[in-house]
Amino acid sequence: MKIVCIGLNYHDHAKELNLPLPATPLFFLKPETSLFNAKNPFVLPAFTKQPEYELELVLRISKHCKNVTVNYARECFDTASLGIDVTARDLQFEAMKKGLPWEIAKAFDNAAPVGKFLPVEDFKDINNIEIRLEKNGETVQKGNTSGLIFNFEEIISYVSKFITLQPGDLIFTGTPKGVGKMEKGDTLTGYADNIKLLELKVL
Repeated sequence: MKIVCIGLNYHDHAKELNLPLPATPLFFLKPETSLFNAKNPFVLPAFTKQPEYELELVLRISKHCKNVTVNYARECFDTASLGIDVTARDLQFEAMKKGLPWEIAKAFDNAAPVGKFLPVEDFKDINNIEIRLEKNGETVQKGNTSGLIFNFEEIISYVSKFITLQPGDLIFTGTPKGVGKMEKGDTLTGYADNIKLLELKVL
């Protein structure tokens, strides 16, 4: 099982980070050891002074997919949830300045908390899902999958040119603006179309 993450996939998030928009989907991987059940308390890693949350709609791949077309890509997933791409932002920016990979800031243990998965059919329109993250009861992130730079089908088609997608793989599809620091005592609650799918307590 692998976790594929799409970076800078909302216009507003790229703007808040002052980064140029990608011409093609920008993706990176997290290992299986990054996967974390959001039902459990999350312990902040000691190696970063700037751990940040990034709420994302997560797709779970349901069949073997290689070199799939955009038109076929919808057949590759059948469930969706919310996840948090936990990012050591200080380490990420330091790596970027040096032209180094981001894995040190993105792929560490437990850096991919995920919530409850629902069948895609439970959503009125998979390409028009409002996602929202509350931090201690206050909304800090809000976006809609209709605002993705690259939609789900385009993501899967592009990634499958390079990497074979297999049942159980997860795709984090990008985060809207509003990313911010995680602190001890926080409770992060994620909603998709007002359905609570994720609640993460930070220690």
